[in-house]
Amino acid sequence: MTPREKFLAEAAKRILINDGGFGTEIQALRLTEADYSGSLGLSHDQKGNNDILALTRPDVPAGIHRAYFEAGADIASVNTFSANRISQADYGAEHLVREINVASARLARTVADEFEARDGRPRFVAGSVGPTNKTLSLSPDVNDPGYREIDWDFLVDVYLEQSRALVEGGSDFILVETVFDTLNCKAAVMAVRLLERELGREVPVMLSMTLTDLSGRNLSGHTVEAFWYALRHAKPLTVGLNCSFGAAQLRPHVRTLAQIADCPIMVYPNAGLPNELGQYDELPEQTAAMLREWAEQGLVNVLGGCCGSTPAHIAAIAKAAQGLPPRAIPTHRSETCLAGLEPFVMAA
Repeated sequence: MTPREKFLAEAAKRILINDGGFGTEIQALRLTEADYSGSLGLSHDQKGNNDILALTRPDVPAGIHRAYFEAGADIASVNTFSANRISQADYGAEHLVREINVASARLARTVADEFEARDGRPRFVAGSVGPTNKTLSLSPDVNDPGYREIDWDFLVDVYLEQSRALVEGGSDFILVETVFDTLNCKAAVMAVRLLERELGREVPVMLSMTLTDLSGRNLSGHTVEAFWYALRHAKPLTVGLNCSFGAAQLRPHVRTLAQIADCPIMVYPNAGLPNELGQYDELPEQTAAMLREWAEQGLVNVLGGCCGSTPAHIAAIAKAAQGLPPRAIPTHRSETCLAGLEPFVMAA
C-alpha cells in the first residue's frame, strides 16, 4: 500500500489528528546558545534556529514528537519549517540543509514507528516545508514593484533540495505549510514533481494556506477559493488552513474550502491570538470545543494545532473529535474553475 493509499484508508475511518506547535514548545524549554550551536563551530549565533536542534539536541525534537503522539496525534510534522537554504543562510548554516532535514525526518520516523508498533495504528510523517522569508509575487522595495529578491528557478531548487532530504529521512509526505504566497507554493509543488521523476514514484503533497486578514486572503492576495483553483491540479493529499488568527475567525473560510475541495481538508489553527507578551492564552478545552463544531458540521478530515498549541491542546482535540465521522469528500464540479486573486467559475 502506498503512503497515499494508507493515509486515505485511515482518513475514511475517522478524523485524523495532526500534531501541534513546535516552535512554542521549544521556546518553553528556554534553551541556551550552547544547546543550539553544539559543537558545529558555526560562525553565527544559532539561538532561535529550531531546525538545527536535530543535530545538536536531537532529544528535544524527539521528545516533542513523543509528547504529541502520546496525546493522540496520528501525524508528526517534521521540525524543518525553516530548514531550507534561504532561511538557514540567516544562521550561516545553509551548507547543513540536507543534514538537518535527513536527521529531523529520521527522528520523526523513529518515534512514529515506535508508536505504530505499540498498537498497530498507522502513524504518518509529514516533512514540513515552510514558505521561506522570500516571496515570488511581491517586491520588497516599494519604489520598484518589479523587483524580486529571488526567481522561480532558484526557489524550485531550494525546495527540491529540502524535499529530497526529507524523503530520504523517511517522510511519507511533503507538507507545504503556512502558504502566504501562492506562487511560492506552486514552486514547492514543482520541486516535488521533479523529485518524483528522480525517485520514479509519487511523493504526496499536503498544502496549507495561511490567511493574513479577516477577509480571507493570503499575503499575495488570493482568496481561499482562488488558492484552491490555482493548486487543484497538484492533486494534493490534503488541502487546508493553518496558523492565521485562531479557530474562531477561521470558521467561515474552513466552510468555504470544505464545499469545493475534492480531497481531505486539514486545518490546524493557532491557539487563539497571542497576548501583548506574545503568549497564547486559549485553553485546550476552548480550542477543542471550536474544532469539535467543525467536525460535527462535517467540515474537516484532519485536525491539529499550530502556534501556541501544546500536547494538552492536541489531547483535547483528539478527545473532542473521537467518534465523529470525517467530512464526506464532494465530487468535483464539471465546470471550468479559474483563479486570479478571485475565483472565476464558468458554468458548464
